[in-house]
Amino acid sequence: MIPLVWLAASILAILVVAVVVWSAGRRSEAHLSAVRQEMQNSLAAQSQAVTTQINGQINHMMQSVTQQLGQVRQELLTGVTSTSQIASDAQREVTRRLESSTDVLLQMSQQIGEVQQTSQDLSKAAQTLQSVLGGAKTRGTLGEAMLDRLLADALPQAAYSMQYQFASTGAIVDAVVRNGDRLLSIDSKFPLDAYRRLVDAGDDARRDFSLAVRKHADSIAEKYILPHEHTFDYALMFVPSEGVYYELLMTEDPKYGKLDEYCRQKRVFPVSPNTFYACLSAVAVSLQSQKIEENARHLLAGLAGLKRQIESFGDVYEKLGTHLRHAQQSYDEADTRIDRARNSLEQMSQGALPDSPQAVLLPPSGE
Repeated sequence: MIPLVWLAASILAILVVAVVVWSAGRRSEAHLSAVRQEMQNSLAAQSQAVTTQINGQINHMMQSVTQQLGQVRQELLTGVTSTSQIASDAQREVTRRLESSTDVLLQMSQQIGEVQQTSQDLSKAAQTLQSVLGGAKTRGTLGEAMLDRLLADALPQAAYSMQYQFASTGAIVDAVVRNGDRLLSIDSKFPLDAYRRLVDAGDDARRDFSLAVRKHADSIAEKYILPHEHTFDYALMFVPSEGVYYELLMTEDPKYGKLDEYCRQKRVFPVSPNTFYACLSAVAVSLQSQKIEENARHLLAGLAGLKRQIESFGDVYEKLGTHLRHAQQSYDEADTRIDRARNSLEQMSQGALPDSPQAVLLPPSGE
């Protein structure tokens, strides 16, 4: 761009020249024409110079602007590429997270379905268990199974029997435990129906519950305490629930007193699963002590037999020593005789040596 000061100076110079020419007057037409022509040439030259300079500066400015536009375009292209790359990476990350979220949702859906199925199965199982426990016979079977499991966990197989039948009465007890030559009777047919009525009706049914338990204790004492068949003078009443056992301990009759005391008077001892397992542990210790005692008796018997064998061996050993001493004496005597015979032979051999060849033909002196 042409500087404004230089352009203003040029215009001022032209004006000055015009004023000078005008002030000079009208000297001559030829001179005025020459001055006019010179001014036109000067103006044309200056205009040409100004145009050339303006065109050069405009071209320079256009080149600079074009270069700057190219840089801006390159930066824009780079930014767009980077933005596209970032957008692509972000899109891939979003896609990955969406896929992961979809998988998690599918897993949650499957787990929810499994939980619903499990809930349905548990509901069916509860209904089945309720139906199973609805009958007295089935509840008795459940009590027997629990009793069998407790016995199997605490005692060896040979120490107990299930469904034992007494020979004299034909009565069948749920289980017996063998302790030496004695039998401990265990009954598991507890009257759970009376307990259910107690739970449903409250204390109004407690009298019926007490009556049912007393009758059951009387039946156990009558059928399963048989000393003539080597049973103990007491039996166990297995109560297959801690809650039922607690109600039995808390029940008291105005006429008969506490229910558990009545059972003990009949020599029938109620036991819950926990207390029964404690009793079985004591029985197991007793059986172990009996086994140790029996092993000790066998050991003492074996030691007595070993003592007799040692004594018998001592007799044989003493006889062997006597024979060995006799053999030693015989050996010493024989050795002495052999030495004597050897000495005699040496003496004879020394006395019989010939001094001349004729002496060989002569018999020994003394023959």
